[in-house]
Amino acid sequence: MDFAFSDAERQFAESLRRYAQQRLRPEYAQWDRGMPYPRERVRELAGLGITGLRVPARYGGAEASYVMGGIAAEELARGDYNVTLFLQLSMIAGDILSTYASAAVQEEWLPAMASGERIIAFGLTEPGAGSDAAALTTTATRDGDEYVVSGEKASITFAGMADGCIVFARMGGGGARGIGAVMVPLDDPGVTRRVYRSTGERLSQRGSLVFDGVRVPTGNRIGDERGGFVQAMTAFDYNRAVIALCCVGAAQQSLDETVEYAKQRHTFGKPIAKHEGVSFQIAEHLTMVAAARLLAYQCLALRDRGLPHTKEAAMAKWLGPKVCAEAIHSCILLHGWMGYDQDLPHEQRLRDVIGLEIGDGTPEIMKAIIARETFGREFAAYK
Repeated sequence: MDFAFSDAERQFAESLRRYAQQRLRPEYAQWDRGMPYPRERVRELAGLGITGLRVPARYGGAEASYVMGGIAAEELARGDYNVTLFLQLSMIAGDILSTYASAAVQEEWLPAMASGERIIAFGLTEPGAGSDAAALTTTATRDGDEYVVSGEKASITFAGMADGCIVFARMGGGGARGIGAVMVPLDDPGVTRRVYRSTGERLSQRGSLVFDGVRVPTGNRIGDERGGFVQAMTAFDYNRAVIALCCVGAAQQSLDETVEYAKQRHTFGKPIAKHEGVSFQIAEHLTMVAAARLLAYQCLALRDRGLPHTKEAAMAKWLGPKVCAEAIHSCILLHGWMGYDQDLPHEQRLRDVIGLEIGDGTPEIMKAIIARETFGREFAAYK
């Protein structure tokens, strides 16, 4: 067992931490208050290798490990939790397109994503199909050398700004085995968008994508007509650990800031850090956040080694956002009335983190997966 990062991983972490503290953190609040995120900033992330992390080298990517993706998630989240969404979506798109898409689709989309010129969304969730993703109703019907895509996708990260979307649609009958995937340019006729008024993650312009008879070439299909659900679930298996590390980064930053505050803030004649009611809270949260961090990296290390990690991913996804939201909540309380003010970043971090308690699988679904992997599929409540 080796719990240490390599020299290259440590250098990567250090460079991203500097970037997060110097570049991302000072501007964290402005994107939450309505300022649109500039495309040149996405290209800046690309220059750091973030949007091409899981893109093959022949398309301008880094072909980096999943552990490196986790490192990027944790460090970037210290500065701006929402910027990690560019990392998450590009990792998923890089893996799916480079594994399943045609050479023409790869050549069109992967270099542009790696360079930050294009943003690719992930279109699985629907108004009536979230936790029960296999119940989706969007269709991609073959018509000659085209697919006609119709339906609505809900709660889509980057719905308001993405250039393309990997759309999961019903192609070959009912159930999970009837779902395929197709690459849809979002400037095609028949595509409309609606951005939500979300509690957090406002930078991402989360919203709905509606496809009204959108025609795309059959060559835009990703994999076979019955393989889309497996593609989605395989991506979730590691992205759940990446999400946990995004939460860890935001929580650790808040805890670090609160430790410094507790050393300076005096009550009853001494720093509040000397009060066990304060220091013990910090100690407990630091311990739980550290546990979530290790579980997430264990999952990503298993992925890098080609070993099963579905249960570990679900564990990380359940534990990480939960303990990190609790830690940030305590940081707000320990700052008193100032913690409840938007001049400090804690309330925004809390709003952002709780969004990914839901995304990529709710706590209830994560516990159901852990139980299924433990007892066996014959005992699963949901199949």
